[in-house]
Amino acid sequence: MKPLPPSLKMAPTEGEVYRPLTMAASRLELNLVRLLCRCEAMAAEKREPEEWRLEKYVGALEDMLQALRAQASRPAAEVLHEYARKVDFLRGLLQTEKLASTSEKALANQFLAPGRVPTTARERVPATRTVHLQTRARYAGEMRQELLGTDSAEERGSEVRKRSGVAGPRPTDEKQSAAELDLVLQRQQDLQEKLAEEMLGLARSLKTNTLAAQSVIKRDNQTLSHSLKMADQNLEKLKTESERLEQHAQKSVNWLLWAMLIVVCFIFISMILFIRIVPKLK
Repeated sequence: MKPLPPSLKMAPTEGEVYRPLTMAASRLELNLVRLLCRCEAMAAEKREPEEWRLEKYVGALEDMLQALRAQASRPAAEVLHEYARKVDFLRGLLQTEKLASTSEKALANQFLAPGRVPTTARERVPATRTVHLQTRARYAGEMRQELLGTDSAEERGSEVRKRSGVAGPRPTDEKQSAAELDLVLQRQQDLQEKLAEEMLGLARSLKTNTLAAQSVIKRDNQTLSHSLKMADQNLEKLKTESERLEQHAQKSVNWLLWAMLIVVCFIFISMILFIRIVPKLK
């Protein structure tokens, strides 16, 4: 387990666990809650891209959480689950900030699950939920700025003012900026209309293919039903003919047996008569 920074070991009592306990919390759990409060406060602030402390603190939180789970006097399963939920949220927040585009950040931020229980008794709303709402609003603002092109227009206006050596904006610069903004908005609108038309065309083709597939499946179902019906009819006819053939075979066997008996009897009687009538040879 990584050692805590000196500023966190002597943290005030605001990091007390916000849960009812019949026994005192362990020292490891208190340290985890204090570090968690510190990480939530750092996540709520605006940080520089090269800031590294929060990532190290989150790694220490993960190690402390694993150690707390291995303890014999560990807290309840619900409390451990809440701790893990908040640590996972902080880890996901750090991974979201490393994404390239703002749209990917906003999409990944939607899947983050903040904590549902306040960390300290002084909180009314969980700090992770507040951080989640703040980051969502920030990413939405950045996406809006990228869509409208306000950043590029302001940067171009500042460059023009620096080159001209005038601190305040001029009417011509304002008109130019407004014209550029209108041009960007028009391009974005044309792009959105083109995308909408393409999506509409795709939807129509999908509907056509779906209807065609539905008709083919319907015809196949009808053919299959007709085949099953014919198979049932042929099976019934086969059973009937099998019964008739069996009866005919039994009848033919009976007549043949009687005929053979009659022939044998006739031969026997003929032999007796032949022996009686024909004299014996001397």
